[in-house]
Amino acid sequence: MKKFFKIVKDTNPELRAKCKEITEITPEIISFVNEMHDYLIASQDEKISQKYNIREGVGLAAPQVGRNIRALVVYFEEQTDEGVHIVDHRLINPKIILESVKEVYLSGGEGCLSVDVHHEGYVYRHNKIQVKAFNVQTQKEEIITARGYEAIVLQHEIDHLDGILYYDRIDKKNPFVQKEDAIRI
Repeated sequence: MKKFFKIVKDTNPELRAKCKEITEITPEIISFVNEMHDYLIASQDEKISQKYNIREGVGLAAPQVGRNIRALVVYFEEQTDEGVHIVDHRLINPKIILESVKEVYLSGGEGCLSVDVHHEGYVYRHNKIQVKAFNVQTQKEEIITARGYEAIVLQHEIDHLDGILYYDRIDKKNPFVQKEDAIRI
């Protein structure tokens, strides 16, 4: 891994700024997104994370590493009926263009590399979304359909691009409110 980023914490007002659209996709931007991706993968390696004292993550948005641009990365492995499936996104200017009415949430709540103090409560998100973005891997604009956990992670990272943190979405009066039709993961 080439670069270890300093993670911007939620106490920094810069994390609340709406990020700027990337108007020109330069080699420097592509390199930056790939470095974010490398960091995320390294954070999931127990030896590296312990050696460099970095927390494990499954998603990372540009403002979390000090850049006010609309870019994010997602990387995690999930077990499916067919075996292990790798979810790997390196996206520029992601925009949710379609979302389901059906909601989903994590039973243990969400977490964030930028948030050191855990906030109790459920974060309800759309169970299925479509995201339009420039895909760094394929070097073209694409539409990604995501469901369940993948949809949660993408929505969490896209929220960062709009200055929104996961705990902003927790019901303050009733943090563990149970919505009847929501899917629990």
